[in-house]
Amino acid sequence: MDRAFAGLSLDRPRIMGIVNVTPDSFSDGGDFLDPTVAVAHGRALVDQGADILDIGGESTRPGAAPTGPDDELARVLPVIEGLAGIGVPLSIDTRRAGVMRRAVAAGASIVNDVTALTGDPDSLDTVARLGVSVVLMHMRGEPGTMQDNPSYGDVVSEVRDYLADRVSACEKAGIPRQRIAVDPGIGFGKTLTHNLSLFAHLDRLDDIGCPVLLGASRKRFIAGLCGDVAPKDRLAGSLAAALRGVAAGARILRVHDVAATRQALTVWTAIGAA
Repeated sequence: MDRAFAGLSLDRPRIMGIVNVTPDSFSDGGDFLDPTVAVAHGRALVDQGADILDIGGESTRPGAAPTGPDDELARVLPVIEGLAGIGVPLSIDTRRAGVMRRAVAAGASIVNDVTALTGDPDSLDTVARLGVSVVLMHMRGEPGTMQDNPSYGDVVSEVRDYLADRVSACEKAGIPRQRIAVDPGIGFGKTLTHNLSLFAHLDRLDDIGCPVLLGASRKRFIAGLCGDVAPKDRLAGSLAAALRGVAAGARILRVHDVAATRQALTVWTAIGAA
């Protein structure tokens, strides 16, 4: 039976379009800091085929400094309000329970948390009480330090076990498994070798029993393989990673380049069905 997430059937891969309302995100920092521009960008992503919009007001790129909650709210709330009712689920990319509450009140129905609901002591209870869906991501350390010599014995097993434990914690808090997706956290406290191992064995996350979300778009591992390629020049690598991820079981792709990803998925799926 096909799983569902946030009211969307996962009978086909779904695309989560990124709307970064930040001055310092690694690939598009400052591009959509103006709420009017961010709302227009979100509408364009839906027109291009986005099934979900993920709105974030704090950069969690390697080396990023934390953003204050007031600044985060000032960035994301006008955008969520401007996109509410657009016809696709809105996701709030945050690790703060207070931001989660305000964002859901404004129209978000998914919480996407890079700390897997560990970054704020109130976040587990908040998500349970709000009744929304949640994406639990694996991250080793904090964004500011996560790339300082990350080390694992077996990265695939450790990521898988961590996410399984977080799913169990959510269930104990009253968040049913049907509302949870898991994300291995490509580039979050991982070396190039760790990232490639996760790609090669992504199917091992499937037995957690939750849909797998993959966020590989424009990430640094592409430059690690292909030379010093600027983030906005990593489209080809991002598409290759997306298709490899779907082949290994990813059901949701978090991407910057929605139109290109939709085209690649359409062709790849049609060839597979021929």
